[in-house]
Amino acid sequence: MKTKIPRMMAAGALISLAQAQSAEDLPLKGEETAILTHAPDVPPPLSRKHPTRVKVEIEVTEVVKRMADGVDYTFWTFGGSVPGKFIRVRQNDEVDFTLKNHPTSKMPHNIDLHAVTGPGGGAKATFTAPGHQTNFTFKALNPGLYIYHCATAPVGMHIANGMYGLILVEPKEGLAPVDREYYVVQGDFYTTGKYGEPGLQGFSMEKALAENPDYVVFNGSVGSMAGDNAIRAEKGETVRLFVGNGGPNLVSSFHVIGEIFDKVYTEGGTRFQENVQTTLVPAGGSAICEFKLDTDGDYILVDHSIFRAFNKGALGVLDVSGPGDLAVFSGQKSDTVYLPEGGAVQTIPSDTKPAAAAATRDERIAAGKSIYAANCAACHMPEGQGMPAAFPPLAKSDYLNADVDRAISVVLHGLQGEITVNGGTYNSVMPTLGLDDESVANVLTFVYSQWDNKGATVTPAQVAKVREAGK
Repeated sequence: MKTKIPRMMAAGALISLAQAQSAEDLPLKGEETAILTHAPDVPPPLSRKHPTRVKVEIEVTEVVKRMADGVDYTFWTFGGSVPGKFIRVRQNDEVDFTLKNHPTSKMPHNIDLHAVTGPGGGAKATFTAPGHQTNFTFKALNPGLYIYHCATAPVGMHIANGMYGLILVEPKEGLAPVDREYYVVQGDFYTTGKYGEPGLQGFSMEKALAENPDYVVFNGSVGSMAGDNAIRAEKGETVRLFVGNGGPNLVSSFHVIGEIFDKVYTEGGTRFQENVQTTLVPAGGSAICEFKLDTDGDYILVDHSIFRAFNKGALGVLDVSGPGDLAVFSGQKSDTVYLPEGGAVQTIPSDTKPAAAAATRDERIAAGKSIYAANCAACHMPEGQGMPAAFPPLAKSDYLNADVDRAISVVLHGLQGEITVNGGTYNSVMPTLGLDDESVANVLTFVYSQWDNKGATVTPAQVAKVREAGK
């Protein structure tokens, strides 16, 4: 039985449909060249109210860049960086896309833009040999935030080498204004050497197939959004993060420590959830996260699969300046002694291969720097400053410099109980780390070479002697 629609309602529906149709079918007006940006920067919002023809040109280059301190990698890139350049267009724009493959490239490449409606997302149309360029056009039909990536075989290898980025298709009405916008893309990398192993690292297909990455990072490298590279804002401002996940394998549990997302546009679509703590970003997917900054401080961006953050590199910093709001967050109000019964030194097991022997002191320091970053920096801080009342400083440490054998024993066997360092009292627990003699010698030599310490060189033979003594 058919449902009869009242004539007035039908007429109203037809008028609404006609209005929507005319809005959809506004003719293209003019032409412009897209502003493209490297992460974490985002092109400015689009102010125009009509679709236009947008020219986008991206060059593929294969470049050696930093993965971590002392570690290099040959990245395959869209525009010279990982992630590739951010593209911003408007719904119903006609995008005139040109892909250029630099003559020095060793591989053909292409691009699959998830914003494209059409076979392969443009991949077949842009299969581009080194020294060539290809072109196609597409209409940006659907608003949202979309991943793009290389889809040349072997697809996983091209993505794993850094070939991904984000394209934003703004809705016709635009996005609500905010004070700051930033571009963040997570990726997992599979290197021939283990995390922190120095030198130029190659790609490991074996690890990629096992989905066992050595590095999980934001914006292409460890520390890309920390220290001097931290993103910045001021108290009271609103921030919008365009978050992507290039993969190729891992799902991201994206979280900003100390903030709650006011809105999350799940999977980069046009609907949002409110008051979200952590959002899943699938491999080959995205999310838009918005929040207001109610007080000052450092807010840490992490993949909340937390070992990835503190041991594989998925960590960034949003540095918020301005006067704090004590009604929102007081900071520490007291610190008193609490001594529960029991407790024992914990052990962190290790099944890693023995470290390669260092030939020189400089090699020992370089290897120790990576070990420190992976095992020590989370507690003792990147510059060895420690954490007041929790973890003692290693910088200019009287405890450390007074007795090298004691320092070796602490790294080998862990430590619990009260100690005094540089005039401060500490009573925390340090677990045993399961490091071999070479690694213990390397990390202590690194620490002794830094931060006004005594400059001692620790050898594996010294470590073996302390280990044998069992103290």
